[in-house]
Amino acid sequence: MSINWFPGHMNSTRQAIKDRVKAGLDVVIELLDARLPGSSSNPLLAALTTGRPSLKVLNKQDLADAAQTAAWLDFYNAQPHTRAIPLDAGEKTPARALIKACRELAPLRGDIHKPLRVLICGIPNVGKSTLINTLVGKRAAKTGDEPGITKLEQKFVLENGFYLFDTPGMLWPRISIEQSGYNLAASGAIGRNAFDEEEVALELITTLKRRYPEQLQARYGLTELGAEDAVLEAIGLKRGAKVRGGAVQMHKAAEALLIDYRQGLLGRITLETPDEMAAWRREAAEDEARKAAERDAAQAAEKVKRNGRRKASSGEA
Repeated sequence: MSINWFPGHMNSTRQAIKDRVKAGLDVVIELLDARLPGSSSNPLLAALTTGRPSLKVLNKQDLADAAQTAAWLDFYNAQPHTRAIPLDAGEKTPARALIKACRELAPLRGDIHKPLRVLICGIPNVGKSTLINTLVGKRAAKTGDEPGITKLEQKFVLENGFYLFDTPGMLWPRISIEQSGYNLAASGAIGRNAFDEEEVALELITTLKRRYPEQLQARYGLTELGAEDAVLEAIGLKRGAKVRGGAVQMHKAAEALLIDYRQGLLGRITLETPDEMAAWRREAAEDEARKAAERDAAQAAEKVKRNGRRKASSGEA
């Protein structure tokens, strides 16, 4: 599922990040969703902040598969100039570990003469505002369960010589990796008008059947897992998503499943592994290359046709 969801404030965020980089930036904190650490990593952010040390924070780790979180931490910690830590945004002690990690990434900065300038970014609805409120110790940033709560850049002084710049949640203009689109939509990172909830719920069931079948069965009291639409219909029956006459309202069933997943009621679930993400990226790159070749061939063919018509109209041999 290819998704195009880039509201106007996200374009403003992109420009704000460019301006922050020009003004001086020492460390970039990217808050990731621990349930989808690859899909929630923003390639646009990486391009905008090339060369800056990066701290990858796998937030909502309490909702993710612990073994898979460990695998993703190993993956990111193996990258140059990068550290990765797990986190639950509302917990005070782990949140303070961010300051320590940032100071280790930029050891020559962090006093009143050379303050440590840190930019914190993340996709919408990943828990960034909750984390900032925990760090600051007061309700400094608005929070909510819908993407797009933060709309302007904010600056916080966490300690002497430690400046934190917050930006609104930002996706990228086109999500070309199909499975990432599904995973982001399932997590709540994408505005609900940008995707079909039933389609996303069916894809989520496919993933759950493959990776966490027992948890899916336990949540809804299912004795077997058949086709995805049959499972979704059974979920609708369990959750009372019926219309007059007893038929299941599939859209309501999809909403129920997605809400349960986002709230962690299905158990600790991670939707992707590092190897899967690498394979999806390769497939997307190959697909983009194929489409580009097809466009080039079509343009070349059209150019030949135009030249032929021009010669014919001018009477050239």
